[in-house]
Amino acid sequence: MGATLYSFKNVFGSTFDDEKLDKIIIPIIQRDYVQGRRNSSVDRVRSRFLDALYKAVTEKPITLDFVYGDIKDGTMTPLDGQQRLTTLYLMHWYAAKKGAVSETEYSFLEKFSYQNRHSSRDFCSYLIKFPPKFEVPLSDEIRNENWFPYEWEHDPTIRSMLVVLDAIDEKFRNIPDLWQKLMQDAITFYFLPIKEMGLTDEIYIKMNSRGKPLTTFEHFKAEFENDIKKVDESLAKKIIFKIDTKWTDLLWFYHDENNHLIDDRFLNCFKFICDIIAYKHNEVIKSYDEFDLLDKYFSLQNNDKEPIKENVRFVESFFDCWSDIPNYQNPDEFLNSFLSSVHEKGKIKVSNNERDIFKKCNEGYCDIETQTRKFPLDQVIRLYAITFYLENKSKISFDQFLRRFRIINNLVQNSENELAERKDSNRMTPIIAQTESILINGEIDDKLPNNFSTVQISEEKEKIEFLKTNINQSDALFELEDHRLLYGQIGILGLSNLSFSKKFIELFDCDHDEVNRALMAIGDYGQLERNQKYTQYSSKNESSWKNLFHKSSNNNYDETKRILRELLSKINQFSDKDLREFSDHYLKECESKSAFDYRYYFVKYKKFRPDSFGKYYYIDKQNSPYLLIVLRTKQKLSENSYCPYFDEVDEKHLQRAAFEVQKLVFNHLYITRDNHSFSVCNLTDDSLIETIKIPQNQNGIDIEDRILLLKKYIEDNATRL
Repeated sequence: MGATLYSFKNVFGSTFDDEKLDKIIIPIIQRDYVQGRRNSSVDRVRSRFLDALYKAVTEKPITLDFVYGDIKDGTMTPLDGQQRLTTLYLMHWYAAKKGAVSETEYSFLEKFSYQNRHSSRDFCSYLIKFPPKFEVPLSDEIRNENWFPYEWEHDPTIRSMLVVLDAIDEKFRNIPDLWQKLMQDAITFYFLPIKEMGLTDEIYIKMNSRGKPLTTFEHFKAEFENDIKKVDESLAKKIIFKIDTKWTDLLWFYHDENNHLIDDRFLNCFKFICDIIAYKHNEVIKSYDEFDLLDKYFSLQNNDKEPIKENVRFVESFFDCWSDIPNYQNPDEFLNSFLSSVHEKGKIKVSNNERDIFKKCNEGYCDIETQTRKFPLDQVIRLYAITFYLENKSKISFDQFLRRFRIINNLVQNSENELAERKDSNRMTPIIAQTESILINGEIDDKLPNNFSTVQISEEKEKIEFLKTNINQSDALFELEDHRLLYGQIGILGLSNLSFSKKFIELFDCDHDEVNRALMAIGDYGQLERNQKYTQYSSKNESSWKNLFHKSSNNNYDETKRILRELLSKINQFSDKDLREFSDHYLKECESKSAFDYRYYFVKYKKFRPDSFGKYYYIDKQNSPYLLIVLRTKQKLSENSYCPYFDEVDEKHLQRAAFEVQKLVFNHLYITRDNHSFSVCNLTDDSLIETIKIPQNQNGIDIEDRILLLKKYIEDNATRL
C-alpha cells in the first residue's frame, strides 16, 4: 500500500487493510508525554516543533513524516509518533476552544486518550468538556478547576501537557482562523500500520518498554538523515552508518565515565564545522542551535543540491580525518607528537589547554544551556589548521606542516585585537583563507585580504626569507619564539640579534624586579600608551612584559628595544646578584654626581616598582617628570593608585582619594607636592604654612634625594604635625 497523507482529524475513520481506525490510545507500556518537560534540550525541541507548526498555519502547509502504529479492534496504539500526535491533539483542542467551534466539530478529539495512567486518561476526558476563558495562563485556569485534584501534579504526562498548552497559547493566540487552517490540512503526516512494516508485537513491546524520552541528539540525527536523503539517499545512508560506527568509536575515546553518552561531543564538533562553513562563506553566525544549523546548511531550500553535498562532505571529511590518523592510536597521541606546553625541539609551544585541542572542542565547543560558543577564536583557527593538514596530508609533509603551523600559531598569538569577538561582522573569512594558503604554500599571500596583525605578518615574512639562507639558526629562532614573554614575536631582539637568544632567556630567569631596575638604570624604557594617559613599565606581572615586548601603537618601542639590547651586551652572565650590582653602580654614580632624576627613584625605591601592572600616570612628564601616580589596575586611576614618593615616605598617612593631588595628612597639617617642592598646609583652612624647596640643578634635576629630604622634615617636625 502506498503511503497516504492524513490530518489529525481525518485519520479517524480511515480504513487500513480492512481495519477502520476509530481511536488512538497511548497504551500502558508507552512512555509519558515529554514535550513539555522543563529542561534546555526539551525546551528547544518543543520551541522548534511549535515554530514549524506556526509556519504551517501562517505560511506553507507541513508534513510531519511517518507515524507507525498497530490497529486492533479499531484502536491504534502508536509505535512511533506518540509525541507528535499528543501535541497535535492539544493544538486541535486549543483551536477548537479558542475558536468556539461546535462540539460536534471537535468530537473526534474524544477518540484520543492515554491509558498509561488513570490520571492521564481522566485528564483527557475532563479537558474535552472544559470551556476555558483564556483570561489567565491555561495551566493556571485548569489547575483551579474542581475536577483537577492535586495528585495530578505528580503525573509527568499531565504536567507536560499543561506546559505545552501554555506554549501553544503563547504561540498561536493571535491567529483567529486557527481551527479553519487545521481543517484545511495545514498539518499532515503519513500513517503506516505496524503490520505493513513487517514488525511483530514483540518488537513493538521491546521498543516501547524503554520508557526513555528521545534525546536531542536522536532528534538531530533523524532530521540530519532526512535532510541528506532529500539530496542523496546513498550519501545519507553512508553518513548515518559512519555516525553509528566509525565516528562513535572516535568520540568514545573521550567519553566520561560518569556520562557514557557521546551525543553532546558529536554536536560540539558539528557546531565547529558549521562555524567554518559560515566563515568560508563570509557569514555572520547568529545561532548555535543544532536544528537552526541543519536548516541553514543542510536543508534543501531550493533545487541547488551541490552546496548541501559540499557541506556534508566537509562533515564527513572532518570526522574521517580525525578518526584515522596514520601511525597514531587516537587524536591526543597525534597532537602530543608536535605540541608541548614548554619549549621542546621539534615541537610547537602552546598552552596546556591547547595540547588536547580536539578534546576541548568535542567536550565544550558550546555551552549547552545558553547555546553560545565557549571555544575562543584563536583555538578555532588552530583546530582548523590541524584539520586542514590532516585532510591534505598528500600535499603537505609533516615537516612542512610543523614549520607552517608555527607561522600560524605566531600570527594567532599576536592578533588578539584582530580576533576579538564581534557579533555584527565576520573577520574570520580572510583569516581562514590565509591559514589555508600558508599550510599549502608555506608563504604569506599578499594578494589575500589580511585580518591578522600587520606587525606579525611583516615579522613572519621576514622569518620565512631569513630561514631560506640561515636554516642553521632555526633552533635559536624557535626557542626565542617559544619564550613565555614573547609568544612568537621576537622583534624586541630582531633576527640580526639571535646571538642574544640564550642571554635573553637567561636574563628572564632572574628576578624580574632586578631586571626592571637594571633596564631603568640604562634608560627610560617606558612606553606611552596610545591614549596618551598612561606609561607602561614592567613589573613581576608578566603581562606587563608582554605589553612592552610586543610592538603596538604605544610610543617608545624602539627605545625599549635599544635599552634591552644594551643590557644584554653589557653583562656577560646574568644572575640576581649581577643585576643588583649593575643597578647599584648606577645609584652610586647618581649619588656621586648629586643628580637624582626620576629614574634614580625608580631604581632605588621599591614603591616605584609595584607588583601590579606596571602602569604610571604622569601629570605632565615633559615639564614635571616627578609628578607621577602608580596605578594598581590595567586601565584607570583608582583609590588604590598612589604617589610613590609619599607612599615611600609615610605610607600610613597617605590620603589616596584625590588621585592627582594626593596628600600626607597628619593631625593638624597636610603636605602636598609639585615638581619642585613640597607644600605644608593647615588642615583646617588649607592655608599655606611652609614651602619645602627641593634643590635642583639648572636642568631641573634634583640634587638632593627628595624622599630623604621629606622624611627628615617630618622627623624634625613631628610635634607640629
